[in-house]
Amino acid sequence: MKGIIITTPEELLGMIDSAVSIRINPLEELINSKLNPQKENVTVKEAAKRLNVTELTIRNYIKKGLIDASKIGRRIVINLEGLENTLKEVKSLKYRR
Repeated sequence: MKGIIITTPEELLGMIDSAVSIRINPLEELINSKLNPQKENVTVKEAAKRLNVTELTIRNYIKKGLIDASKIGRRIVINLEGLENTLKEVKSLKYRR
């Protein structure tokens, strides 16, 4: 302990609030980011580039239902998180016997 600090009750509450908020704010941000993730969408072309396949392959996977996609106007967009989850499922099915 460094020493004794003489304060008023209001100053003590202020010090406690500031100390607690310093520790809690990063946790709140982490919880909010996990509960409400930012949805990043990619086009068919970007998805094909990321997976190192052709655009036609991505379109065929969408038609077969392997990849979830949505249409915005004439553009087809794929949720990046959903794409990654789909790839994990495909890898696990590949090694199942």
